[in-house]
Amino acid sequence: MVSLVPRSVQLLEFHDEGEGIRHFSFALQSLRSGDQAVMPGQFFMLTVPGAGEAPFSYVRPPDWQGRFSALIRREGTVSAALFAQEPGSRLGYRGAFGTGWPELSGARRVLVVAGGSGLAALAGLIEALIRAGHQAALTLVYGARSPGHQVLAQERARWREALELIETLERREDGRVGCNPLEPLRSRLASQVPDAVLCCGPEPLMRSVAELCLAHGVPPTGIWLSIGRRLDCGMGHCGRCHVGRGSVCQEGPVYRYDRYLDRIAEEQDARRPC
Repeated sequence: MVSLVPRSVQLLEFHDEGEGIRHFSFALQSLRSGDQAVMPGQFFMLTVPGAGEAPFSYVRPPDWQGRFSALIRREGTVSAALFAQEPGSRLGYRGAFGTGWPELSGARRVLVVAGGSGLAALAGLIEALIRAGHQAALTLVYGARSPGHQVLAQERARWREALELIETLERREDGRVGCNPLEPLRSRLASQVPDAVLCCGPEPLMRSVAELCLAHGVPPTGIWLSIGRRLDCGMGHCGRCHVGRGSVCQEGPVYRYDRYLDRIAEEQDARRPC
């Protein structure tokens, strides 16, 4: 069981990624047996002394030295305090929490769809699939609002050599209107139906991706979404991340699409007047 008491973690380094986003690297100060068993798609709680605690997805899960990384947007008290820290700062860590992406050893064609900084939650999965030899059947469709909103530039440059990468921009560098990920996704699905679809980004985009995949013959049991809700404790105690009768921090953040729809239906039923 994960403790409520944070463990010591050191901030190693960081670099900017897009507008108001940084890629931070950390190192756990003491290793435990389960640290290297973190699954891509899980999340952790980071404590900045004097500011509080907030959840973040792993870009790289902890390695044998306890080093891991996360992509963090400056948008709240904790992240603002983190952006003020220097390498060498000691912070707090709790994790790992939630469910990760499914094991896909039997899938021959895998489609990954990401919107904006949602690519962070999929990065570890992409790396794992490449290492497992899925590169010949792995397609990544990545959309962002503008060049300034794109993230993980170094990783994407490396992935281009190992998989099919389709990138879209809603607003191009020259100011012209572009497109969102749904447009190339339609033609991609028309030519080849994937065995598995994994998606992370704004929830409306993910639902549109899932419905488009369903329309092209992908079953709901072959689609997974990473759902972002308010995750305050990571252990299902605070009740702030409920979807229907379940908690995202316990059942998610990765949901198979049919289970996600069940929880959304419960949520809608609860809102109906008696």
